[in-house]
Formats: sequence, structure tokens, C-alpha cells
Amino acid sequence: MNLHVATFNIHKGFSQFNRRLMVHELRDRLRLLGADIVFLQEVQGQHRRHAARFEDWPTEPQYEFLAHEVWSDFAYGRNAVYGQGHHGNAILSRYPIVRAENQDISTHNLEHRGMLHCEIEMPGSNLTLHCVCLHLSLHERGRRRQVGALIERIHREVPDRAPLVVAGDFNDWRNLAGRRLASALGLREALADHWDRPARSFPAAFPLLRLDRIYVRGFEVDHTQAHRGRAWARLSDHAALSAHLRLG
Repeated sequence: MNLHVATFNIHKGFSQFNRRLMVHELRDRLRLLGADIVFLQEVQGQHRRHAARFEDWPTEPQYEFLAHEVWSDFAYGRNAVYGQGHHGNAILSRYPIVRAENQDISTHNLEHRGMLHCEIEMPGSNLTLHCVCLHLSLHERGRRRQVGALIERIHREVPDRAPLVVAGDFNDWRNLAGRRLASALGLREALADHWDRPARSFPAAFPLLRLDRIYVRGFEVDHTQAHRGRAWARLSDHAALSAHLRLG
């Protein structure tokens, strides 16, 4: 079985520095990407002030708007809740999502983070694909605790032989998480280069930091891409990453 996955921090549907609403262009670009499963971070579930301010603000939550007519199933993990609405992580899938659970992994009250775990039926296979979408803390101590929570959850909820994809914005410029995940879970970074360095993904206009990741287990990696360039940089402050996988 072949599987095409992508991860993208969509910056709540706005361009860098929140200058322009880009959610419509974002939907068009994601459709051109053509991934089977998309891991999204900073997805706006609701924002009443933006809805009143922008005439073309979608009437449905962003994850439903982005999934419309392409990804039949989707799941949303609401993490940050405030007076005007909420945002979090989302997974869009062409295949049936049979179970979804969002786990709070916040380490303090100023940063609300979650870990969205979905189980997906894979066509032509009796195996269940486990997908985890997450957005880790800006602070290293918080990231260490959150990676520990991820490791605990995978050991508890995911069978050893089940195929697994973990993707999102790790904010891990020192690549400390990758070493732990390889040692504890046997995960490999799909876009790592010959020196085991993940792809540069931030800022999108001129990527310097290696923040976004796609980790896999049970798959061979056929082709990967960091989607850079002017068209992508208009959409968010992060670059999108994608990987073509083959069930091993």
C-alpha cells in the first residue's frame, strides 16, 4: 500500500504577521498537494471577531472548510479556548477515521497544547493506521515532558506492529525529540538528510529552523518534499512537508 501524507502549520488561516486571510488559497493549495492524510496545526475552530471582520470568513470551522469534498473524514482537537473562540490540531483523511481522541499535553497555563490521535482504516489491509498530530511547546522543558507523554501514549495505545505516523510542529530546532523517538519507539524522520537533520521549515520565506516533522514506523519512505517558494510562503509562516510512503 502507498500512502501520501503531509503536515502544515497553517497559522490560523492567515499569512505571516497576520496581514491577509489566506484560508481560501490554502484550501486550493492543499488540494493540489493531493495528500491522502493531512496533519494540520493552528487550525481555527471558531473566532467570532474574525467572522464579523472578514466577509469571506468560512461559515464552518476551518477543518471542515479545508476538508470539503476531498477528505471525507476529519478530526479536530480543540486546545486553546478564549473569549472569541478556539483553535487546535486537525487531521484530514481520505480514509475512514474509526477513532479519535485529543489528549491535553499542556505544561503551563500560557501555552495550551494537545495531541490528536486517530485510528484510520487502510484500504487493502487488515491493519489499522495510527496517526498522531501535535504542536509542541516553545520551551525545551515543556517539549521534554510532551515527548514523554507521546511515548507513553504510543506504548499504551498502539500495537508494536501497527503502522504509525506522527507529524506536526515540534519546535525542536536542536533535534532532541528525534533521538528520543527513535530510541523509545523506533520512529524515523521521513525528511532527515544524510546527517540525520530534519528539513528546514521556518520561516517559510527563508527557512532556517528545522521545526516541522513527519515521523514514521512500519513504512518505507519513497519520496519527500519541503514545499517552499513564494506561493507557499504566502500561506503561512511555516513550510508544508510531505512524504510518499510504502507499507513495509
